[in-house]
Amino acid sequence: MEEITNVMEYEAIAKKKLPKMVYDYYASGAEDQWTLAENRNAFSRILFRPRILIDVSKIDLTTTVLGFKISMPIMVAPTAMQKMAHPEGEYATARAASAAGTIMTLSSWATSSVEEVASTGPGVRFFQLYVYKDRKIVEQLVRRAERAGFKAIALTVDTPRLGRREADIKNRFTLPPNLTLKNFEGLDIGKMDKADDSGLASYVAGQVDRSLSWKDVQWLQTITSLPILVKGVLTGEDARIAVQSGAAGIIVSNHGARQLDYVPATIMALEEVVKAAQGRVPVFLDGGVRRGTDVFKALALGASGVFIGRPVIFSLAADGEAGIRKVLQMMRDEFELTMALSGCRSLKEITRNHVVADWETPRASLPQPRL
Repeated sequence: MEEITNVMEYEAIAKKKLPKMVYDYYASGAEDQWTLAENRNAFSRILFRPRILIDVSKIDLTTTVLGFKISMPIMVAPTAMQKMAHPEGEYATARAASAAGTIMTLSSWATSSVEEVASTGPGVRFFQLYVYKDRKIVEQLVRRAERAGFKAIALTVDTPRLGRREADIKNRFTLPPNLTLKNFEGLDIGKMDKADDSGLASYVAGQVDRSLSWKDVQWLQTITSLPILVKGVLTGEDARIAVQSGAAGIIVSNHGARQLDYVPATIMALEEVVKAAQGRVPVFLDGGVRRGTDVFKALALGASGVFIGRPVIFSLAADGEAGIRKVLQMMRDEFELTMALSGCRSLKEITRNHVVADWETPRASLPQPRL
């Protein structure tokens, strides 16, 4: 394997290695996949305004998330069924995130259980939650995550129904027979049946609660003391309600462009959400982050950190734990370089003035102060 020099290169390797049904499940977006491309493209419409002649011999990337100190503002997003990508699946992801000194978010639909992931050793981990129709199942899951030492719940709020992912329909996607949704094993809902379309879409229709509403965010706080991150917010209106509902943080996410197509790229929606949150809770972003420059742009627009999903899955498929370690290291190195070349020595020095977005009035056309 010739040397990998950026995160995107892992996708082509994963495509070669994985069965078509599995690669398509990870790679595809909803319907026309406009938002899938836009999640990436929107970053290219934000340019830097680097500050020069600043001593950048020492750069500090550390930050805290919900009070937990991490090595960098780059965390691992929840992605489902990782053992389809590699036999070690979520175990490898947990070890790589821990080695990098950052947070892993485990999916409800993982192919390893919360207990199994906890057994890999120390590390700060969050648990992504889907709310099932049977609330007893939800309570059990949250309890188990708490007992296994998970530190927060990332509540996915953009999936009352599964988005229409046409590749999954064509491929009749289903979980390979050797795997189960480990967190639901023994509850008789760990298996996914073959369906006439996407097996996952049928599973969601049968199990996930379409009636989920803001009062359930409050209910969740009555069954757990863990902080709740609301994942899937794209508007200022919902950011305000999230804060009022007691959320500890917000993740600006369009579910990797897999739910409603033609929503904006997350980087485009970020500022509206940050403004609405008014600094009362941290705002994070996922979707389309592939470069250190993307991380810097998100922080400059007000994010407290980012989560990466597909880069983790594709590097896992390509090279297991070592692949994910390399992705996290490459992202870290690129981000540190971007900071140095922009004249920022710590995350608090990254400001809105370090970027210009093509939807703004260019500064050159504003009245200039007289010298």
